Amino acid sequence: MKKIRLVAAREFLTTVSNRGFIIGLLIMPAIGFLILRLAPRIVNAPGPEIRGDVAVIDPTGRVTEEFSKTLDPSYIKAQRFREAVRRMTDGGSGQSAAPAPGPFSGQPGQVPVLRVLARPADADIRKEKDWLMTKGQEPGHLALIVLHPDAIERSGGRTEYGSYDFYISPNLNDGTESVIYDALRDALVRVRLRAGNFDQGAIEAAMRVSRPRSVVVAAKGEQQTQRGLTRAMPFILGLLLFMGVIIGGQTLMTSTIEEKSSRVVEILLSAISPIELMAGKLIGQLGVGLSVMLMYIGLGLYALSSFSMLGAFDPMLAVYLIVFFLITYLVYGALMLSIGAAVNQLADAQSLMGPVMLLLIAPYVMAPVIGGAPNSTFSVAMSFIPPVNTFAMIARLASDSPPPAWQVWLTALVGVGAACVTVWFAAKVFKIGLLMHGKPPNFATLIRWAREA
Repeated sequence: MKKIRLVAAREFLTTVSNRGFIIGLLIMPAIGFLILRLAPRIVNAPGPEIRGDVAVIDPTGRVTEEFSKTLDPSYIKAQRFREAVRRMTDGGSGQSAAPAPGPFSGQPGQVPVLRVLARPADADIRKEKDWLMTKGQEPGHLALIVLHPDAIERSGGRTEYGSYDFYISPNLNDGTESVIYDALRDALVRVRLRAGNFDQGAIEAAMRVSRPRSVVVAAKGEQQTQRGLTRAMPFILGLLLFMGVIIGGQTLMTSTIEEKSSRVVEILLSAISPIELMAGKLIGQLGVGLSVMLMYIGLGLYALSSFSMLGAFDPMLAVYLIVFFLITYLVYGALMLSIGAAVNQLADAQSLMGPVMLLLIAPYVMAPVIGGAPNSTFSVAMSFIPPVNTFAMIARLASDSPPPAWQVWLTALVGVGAACVTVWFAAKVFKIGLLMHGKPPNFATLIRWAREA
C-alpha cells in the first residue's frame, strides 16, 4: 500500500506542477471571463451612423405625419428603454422571461437617423422605385412605402385592415429595416386607434400581463425557478464530467506510453509489481481530475453567487457530480491506461482510442437532449447502460424533473459494477502489455491477453 501511495503522489505532483497543465487549467475560466466581459461590448459597439431617406406614398393622408414621429431617434430610444424595463419587470430577479413582442424590441446598437419624405398619393410607383436605385446620394435612398387605401379604416365589411407594400434599397441593412418596420407598425396602430375612438392607454394596459416567476412546491419546501439555469445545467454538468475524465485519462495514457518507450517502466517494475504501479497511476491521476472538478465547481458556485442565483442550485448536484465522476473516471481511466500499456508510441494508440473517445463524447453530446426529456423511455434506458449511464443520470438530475432516488442509486450501483469489470480487464492487459514491444495490438488481442493473464 505504501508503494501505491508513493506512485500516486508522484503522478499527482508531476502533473499539477507542469506549466502546460496549469495554463490549460486556467485558460477555460479566462476565456469564459473574457466572453462575459467583452461580448456585450462587442455586440453593442456603435457602428457608423446610418442616415437615409424613406419615401412614403400615403393615400389615406393620415399616417405620414405619425410615422415621422415614431421614426424620430428620440422616440426610438425612449421605446427601447421602455422595452428594456418591461423585460426586467416581466423577468423578475434574473429570470429569463419572454415578454410579448413590442415596438423596437431586440434592436440594440446605434439608432439610425431617417427622414420621411411624403410623396403624392397618385405618384408613379415605377419612378419611385427608380429613385431607390439612385446611387451616390447623401443621405441615401433607403426605402419606399406604399400604404393601401384601407390601411386605416376597413372597407367592404372586411374584418382585417389593409397593409402596405415595402420596397427597399440593396444598401439597407437588416437592423435599419427592422427599425422602419417597427416605427411604421407603431404609427399604424396609433392612427387606427384614433380613427376608431379607442383609448390607446387603456388597450395597452389591458394587453400588458406581467409574467411572474413560477414557484416549485415540493416536500422540502417552495423554491423559485430559474428556467434559463435549469436548461443549461445538464450541458454544464456534462461538460464538467467530460473535462475531468479527459484531463486525467489522457495524461494517464500518455505518461504510461512515455515510460514504456523510454524503458523507465522496466526500472519501476524492479521495485514494485505491475498491479501496484497501475493502482498508483490510476489513483494519482484521479486526484488530478478531482482537483480540476472541484476548482470548476467552486468557480461555478462563485459565479452563481455573484448573480444572486446561488439559491437556485441544489447542493446535492455537486455531490452526485463527484460520485458519478469517480465512477466514470475509473471506467475510462482504466481503459486509457490499458491502451497506454499495450502500445509503444502515441501514434499507435489512435486506432484503439477512437472507440473509447466515441463512447465518451456521445453521452456528453446527448446530455442536453436527455436533460430536456428526463423521463422519456430513451433517457431512463440510458441511465442503466454503462459506460454512458453516469452522463445520462447527471443530466436527468440537473433537469427540472429529477428521477426518483432508487434510480439514482441503481445507476451508481451499475456504474460501480462496470468500473470493477473495467479495472479488472485493464489490470490483465496492463500486466502483459507493459513489457511487450513490436506490432501494436487490436481489441481482439487485448481481450485474448485478459483471458490468458
